[in-house]
Amino acid sequence: MNWKTEISAAAERIDGYAQVTPVMECRVPGLDGPIEMKLEHMQHTGSFKARGAFNTLLSHEVPEAGVVAASGGNHGAAAAYAAQTLGHPAKIFVPELAGPSKIALIKQTGADLTVVQGEYANALNAAQEHEAASGAMQIHAYDAPATVAGQGTCFREWEAQGLQADTVLVAVGGGGLIAGGLAWFDGARKVVAVEPETSCALNAALQAGEPVDVSVSGIAANALGARRIGSICFGLARGMTSVLVSDDAIADAQRLLWRSHRILVEPAGATALAALTSGAYKAQPGERVAVLVCGGNVSPDPFLE
Repeated sequence: MNWKTEISAAAERIDGYAQVTPVMECRVPGLDGPIEMKLEHMQHTGSFKARGAFNTLLSHEVPEAGVVAASGGNHGAAAAYAAQTLGHPAKIFVPELAGPSKIALIKQTGADLTVVQGEYANALNAAQEHEAASGAMQIHAYDAPATVAGQGTCFREWEAQGLQADTVLVAVGGGGLIAGGLAWFDGARKVVAVEPETSCALNAALQAGEPVDVSVSGIAANALGARRIGSICFGLARGMTSVLVSDDAIADAQRLLWRSHRILVEPAGATALAALTSGAYKAQPGERVAVLVCGGNVSPDPFLE
């Protein structure tokens, strides 16, 4: 597959539907030199996921039964929003750990929402059963070409905005976002995978030499809690740099973003930055580093009624 072509086509397709999110340069205490950040938590429904959802719906014929999606929360909200915008019914399955703010966000779209016991894998099983029974179209959260191409538009857009970095740090759950980055940069820039110690499907797969099941827990589990890395991501990620960060490091990065820049994000949104602030990733002298801030659906939502 020519990923550059697919991502460029996706960018044209979702133009006018997805937001162009801002970038900024900032200094972080304890780090030499400025870092670049792309504020993708300012995307529709608070995460990059809207890109893949719109690309999927706009590149396929949607059946009368509409769409179905399983999600830890952010993908479900994005799929529901995209479906609502384009006039399609949506059935969304999320696990209980999605939390009240993300559940409320999905409900606001008018989607038919079912909360299931367990984790993301349980929601995916329920979504697949609904797909088979209803004929609805599945919008996979991370392991589908249209999803990956849609997420890749984030990095294409960032380069057009003047990205200077040698190295880009990206938080990883199921791998759709970082797969889009790897596909777009195609080795031109170093991409570093950052995962919580307690939800690390990509890191485990890289060590095992193949995707494997992992246990999922921790403060970012409702966004980065995939039990197994996607096959597309794994195919693109072999040999890449992968680092792990603790829940405490993620929480510290959240606080830093708020206190220093008044940027309020969920744990997943601060995970990539946590690799720098905790020292899990140490930049070399002169290395220009960028961080993708991927999600802003904090829990509890300070304005949830």
